[in-house]
Amino acid sequence: MVSKRRRLDSENRETVTEDASKIMKQPLSKLARKSYDSHEVEENGSIFVRLLKTSGLTLKTGENQNQLGVDQIIFQRKLFQALRKHPSYPKIIEEFVNGLESYIEDCDCLRNCLLSCERLQDEEASTGTFYSKSLIKLLLGIDILQPAIIKMLFEKVPQFLFENESNDGINMSRLIINQLKWLDRIVDSKDLTAQMMQLISVAPLNLQHDFITSLPEILVDSQHANVGKELSKLLAQNTSLTVPILDVFSSLRLDSNFLSEIRQLVMGKLSSVQLEDLPVIVKFILHSVTDTTSLEVISELREKLNVQHFILPSRVQASQSKLKSKGLASSSGNQENSDKDCVILVFDVIKSAIRYEKAISEAWIKAIERIESVTEHKALDVAMLLIIYSTSTQTKKGSEKVLRNKIQSGCIQEQLLEGTFSTHYMVLKDICPSILLLAQTLFHSQDQRIILFGSLLYKYAFKIFDTYCQQEVVGALVTHVCSGNEAEVDTALDVLLELIALNPSAMRLNAVFVKGILDYLETMSPQQIRKIFCILSTLAFSQQPGTSNHIQDEMHLVIRKQLSSTVFKYKLIGIIGAVTMAGIMAEDRSVPSNSTQRRADLSSEWCTQVTSLLQLVHSCTEHSPWASSLYYDEFANLIQERKLAPKTLEWVGQTIFNDFQDAFVVDFCAIPEGDFPFPVKALYGLEESSTQDGIVINLLPLFFQEFAGVSQMTSQESSQKSMSSLCLASHFRLLRLCVARQHNGNLDEIDGLLDCPLFLPDLEPGEKLESMSAKERSLMCSLTFLTFNWFREVVNAFCQQTSPEMKGKVLSRLKDLVELQEILEKYLAVIPDYVPPFANVDMDTLDMIPKSSSAVSTKNRNKGKMGGRKQKADISKASSTETLLTEDTSECDTVTSGRSPVEKESAGKEGKTFVSLQNYHAFFRELDIEVFSILHSGLVTKFILDTEMHTEATEVVQLGPAELLFLLEDLSQKLENVLTPSFAKRLCFLKNKGNRNIGFSHLHQRSVQDIVHCVVQLLTPMCNHLENIHNYFQVRRLSYYKTRNHSLGAEHLSVDDKPRVKAQEQHTMSSCYQKLLQIFYTLFAWKGFTHHSNLHLLHSALEVLTSRLKQTEQEQPLEELISQSFNYLQNFHHCIPNFQCGLYLLRLLMTLLEKSAAPTQKKEKLATLAKQLLCRAWPHGEKEKNTNFNDHLHDLLCIYLEHTDNVLKAIEEIAGVGVPELVNAPKDASSSTFPMLTRHTFVIFFRVMMAELEKTVKSLQAGTATDSQQVHEEKLLYWNMAVRDFSILINLMKVFDSYPVLHVCLKYGRHFVEAFLKQCMPLLDFCFRKHREDVLSLLETLQRNTRLLHHLCGHSKIHQDTRLTKHVPLLKKSLELLVCRVKAMLVLNNCREAFWLGTLKNRDLQGEEIVSQHLSSPESTSEDSESGMTSHVSRDRATQDGEDEASDGQKDQDNDESDDSSD
Repeated sequence: MVSKRRRLDSENRETVTEDASKIMKQPLSKLARKSYDSHEVEENGSIFVRLLKTSGLTLKTGENQNQLGVDQIIFQRKLFQALRKHPSYPKIIEEFVNGLESYIEDCDCLRNCLLSCERLQDEEASTGTFYSKSLIKLLLGIDILQPAIIKMLFEKVPQFLFENESNDGINMSRLIINQLKWLDRIVDSKDLTAQMMQLISVAPLNLQHDFITSLPEILVDSQHANVGKELSKLLAQNTSLTVPILDVFSSLRLDSNFLSEIRQLVMGKLSSVQLEDLPVIVKFILHSVTDTTSLEVISELREKLNVQHFILPSRVQASQSKLKSKGLASSSGNQENSDKDCVILVFDVIKSAIRYEKAISEAWIKAIERIESVTEHKALDVAMLLIIYSTSTQTKKGSEKVLRNKIQSGCIQEQLLEGTFSTHYMVLKDICPSILLLAQTLFHSQDQRIILFGSLLYKYAFKIFDTYCQQEVVGALVTHVCSGNEAEVDTALDVLLELIALNPSAMRLNAVFVKGILDYLETMSPQQIRKIFCILSTLAFSQQPGTSNHIQDEMHLVIRKQLSSTVFKYKLIGIIGAVTMAGIMAEDRSVPSNSTQRRADLSSEWCTQVTSLLQLVHSCTEHSPWASSLYYDEFANLIQERKLAPKTLEWVGQTIFNDFQDAFVVDFCAIPEGDFPFPVKALYGLEESSTQDGIVINLLPLFFQEFAGVSQMTSQESSQKSMSSLCLASHFRLLRLCVARQHNGNLDEIDGLLDCPLFLPDLEPGEKLESMSAKERSLMCSLTFLTFNWFREVVNAFCQQTSPEMKGKVLSRLKDLVELQEILEKYLAVIPDYVPPFANVDMDTLDMIPKSSSAVSTKNRNKGKMGGRKQKADISKASSTETLLTEDTSECDTVTSGRSPVEKESAGKEGKTFVSLQNYHAFFRELDIEVFSILHSGLVTKFILDTEMHTEATEVVQLGPAELLFLLEDLSQKLENVLTPSFAKRLCFLKNKGNRNIGFSHLHQRSVQDIVHCVVQLLTPMCNHLENIHNYFQVRRLSYYKTRNHSLGAEHLSVDDKPRVKAQEQHTMSSCYQKLLQIFYTLFAWKGFTHHSNLHLLHSALEVLTSRLKQTEQEQPLEELISQSFNYLQNFHHCIPNFQCGLYLLRLLMTLLEKSAAPTQKKEKLATLAKQLLCRAWPHGEKEKNTNFNDHLHDLLCIYLEHTDNVLKAIEEIAGVGVPELVNAPKDASSSTFPMLTRHTFVIFFRVMMAELEKTVKSLQAGTATDSQQVHEEKLLYWNMAVRDFSILINLMKVFDSYPVLHVCLKYGRHFVEAFLKQCMPLLDFCFRKHREDVLSLLETLQRNTRLLHHLCGHSKIHQDTRLTKHVPLLKKSLELLVCRVKAMLVLNNCREAFWLGTLKNRDLQGEEIVSQHLSSPESTSEDSESGMTSHVSRDRATQDGEDEASDGQKDQDNDESDDSSD
């Protein structure tokens, strides 16, 4: 205690000196001091005064300080000796104290005794301290005087408790208590403690605070516990003393249990304390935390600490105070600032604890991690994760990991993050750099949800923080844009666009940073270039006149430079930039009546600039078909997305209309002139016109002019206005969008283009295909592509027209598209080196575009276009395009064409190449998402009118199976592209990542939420089609069984025996079935449904499915909707037409269960459905011929075994029933119970069963001594079943000894043995005594299986198969451990006699001894053992067969293991 006080003595001296300096006069010189001798106190017979003077201290009167002539220690020693040696000792002590008491009756004398003494000697001569103590302090240092003086002081204190401070700022009560601080020794510490606590109980509040905080400086360590108990009682009674008491607790040595009680007491009051007390309370709680209690304390603190409770009311009060007087408003403002300071102090305390106490930061992370419910997460949780990330370097990665997991699980959503920034912005502002660093890290993730959260961090940092932070945010986003990573660039650009809409004035201040992106345009995709120019144009052409002119000038320079370039990349940038900038400039800004004339003049000036800019783009692109097509498409997208000023739209519409009519439309009576290789006809007209006054699309003459008359066309380009036929579709798209925008969607002005014919030869090749020359085939195929794309754009244009006649014509055009698909397949099959004319011009198809604007022959031109295409887009790696035409590069898609297997087989027999049009989707015009509104169409009655507009006839048009499949395939591709993350897709070998976005440029300009909303609107018609197809197969199924019952041998009927038309129809309906289920699965598997803002879309989609069962007016909870939707969809399993449909149905049902809070109720239904699919005999051609069949079968088996209630029973059924049936069946036959089980698929069944068996036993908890007897018996029974299944599976390698089977045995055999060691052996330790025979039987069964594994190891070595031998060392190590563990179990249960040691011979799979091993040196075998059985039969068997299972595995056990993903 003395050492502690001396340690703190210097600190106390500084404090005392500082206090004394406030009340002491300036020190006097030695000469001046002598003049004060006249103020000396007279003795008057007082022994008190005489002894002090004899000891070296002179008392003074008035305001003069007492003078100390000797060192303080010498004074105390002299006085002590004088008292001790006085003849009247110990009575002299009482007289001395009485003298002191009489002396200090005068307040001035008391004051002088409490203040420090004046030193008379030089400081250099002093051997003690450099400051002087007061007289009372010196007397308290003498042990024989201390108790009496302390008693006297405590009697004096009450006189001054309720007195105010004197003029010199001295409070006598505080001054008296200060004398008790830092005493070197306390004679009666218990009495002192009692008197202090009694004084505290009666003192006023302001002095209570001071007295309590003085306790650690007064009391000795032995009294800390008693003081703590007294203070705890006071804490419970008086909340206003919470802060000083807790402050004292942090300085006392208290028991941890006592601190825990105090912490619980404080925790209960945490929600009701004043904000200014909160920092001290939180500090006490955090400082009282230990490693063992940290998680519990932090969890409770997290629940009770609600800073938002203090912040939000102050904001409301501040807003209300604005309505009051200025004085009140100023007072409220000061209060709000004070509250903010307190909140900052609270978080400073937390940050300090986190920085220096790793246990606290880890506990806080764990406390947040343990929260499961989304509603239980608070803004404080997000703020703490951000603070820990920025403050604690030790747990930085841990906080980031928890944050990522919370984002992926949907617990932390945008609403919560927004609340975090708005509530804790004062704290988060200080860690802005760390927040931006975290956002940058999250941007590098592959999960779109995490990337989105990173973008939200940027957004709210920009919104909430100051100008400096906003500049840092913009700089970080610009860095992401220039990084070259596609996902980063897209997300960063989206954030910049959002920030412009959020705070345009702040973004204008940082426009100079954004302008730097112009230097990186070469690496951007077209969509990214659009966003960049949209951002810059919005900043440059803001509504404030005269702002951002430097950006305008630079953008004009860049665009003009790029437009004048002959390189495709740069010209593309120029076209996109010019059109985007024109759209921003020409945006409809309705001028208010009160606006200035200057703004109106500025708008008119911009309109002129737009006109000149568009004319410049037109002039720079009119001689290049691809450039013109790109310009038209970009302009069309602009008109579709933005509302242009009426004046600009009118000029554009009239120009486009005239240009299209002059270039492509001719009169029906106009006979094409030219030397065409085929007769020209007006084909594909929807109305018979006898008046010859209709219009025709002049396709063949225009294209043939480019195809054959290159030199003449090139020489006339400068003087004759012409347009390439390659621009027909894109030009029409621009025209119809202009008309639709001008007439509110009404296309009556151009409805003649829907049914008008085209000048074409007869595209159907028929028998003349073989006689055509290569050039003629190329011409016909190109015309077919152009016609096909023209009809696709026509369907895009008129799909939303409401009149029945227009709907009927659209359906007719859809049928034309299906027919043209079949024609294209015929042409492409005989033109192996053909490349179609381009349809989509974007950055992904750079090398497809010709480098010059000169028109060349189709064949040569397309070869030039495709020079680098085959390497860039990876449609084919080889120079020969035969692979291009035959390879199916569709991703994870089994149905790629409307052709039936019968047609494919027929084509193969004839020696023809089958062509999948999926490989040519980049050459097709993109269908808009609105086209799928055709799915709503049922029967449409089309009226045929005569010349007098009377109804001549009626025709019923409906959406047929082929047309339905056409639409569903396109919709499925769109959803697969948009809703499935790119990293989740299984890309084909050498497939370029940009290739997956070719043909979806229009789709990517719409938000994912918008696309999902459109698909949800289509669920009703798709359900109608699904039910109709289901009914179709149900009728066929009933008719099939009826025919089988009445026809001999009808059970052998197959698709091959039916008419070809019926087979084609059945295949088309089956493909539609599969596509519908695939669309449903892709939709409901969308990860975006987990986001709070998208829950209404999920709710709407589920309501559609639920309404198919029953109509309900009231809104149902999500769980009920999921259950009803599951019931609706599972009804379709009865008439599944093919295996793929069944698998997609199961995946769809699994996706619904993942969104359910109680999925276990439906899991057994999934298992039942999966088993029905496994036990069903599918039609011929559904098995090995399908390249994806093995993967699908693997998925189906996993679904079945994962969802069944008894995995071991299911495995035993397959391995014990199905496999023996397969073994006994003919070579090409299958199991009768499981028709999917054949010799080709056995490996898949075997691998899945072994993997699921190992997974199941690993999930079983190991037995413990505390488990009940019933639990032990259940687990023992379970392990008996598992070992029996393992035995059945391992023995199958004797029959099926191919490499894949043996590899599975080695890999999963070791995993099973390891699981047996960890999970089962502890159970056997407890069960052996009561279930001796069962345990021995279990070990005997396992022994036979491990012996087979040992034989497999020998087989692998004798065949020197390195793919197998690399698994041998680790397997043998596990077998050795098993032997040792079994021996330990037997010894533990006093049954060592059941264990013998023997030598196990190396044998092959058939049990034959390996001779080379037998003749080798003894070092090649080792003495390992297995468990023998207790019976004499077991002993004999063990002796005969041996029990060694290790051989030479020990020396190889350190070899590396490879799991060999090929299994």
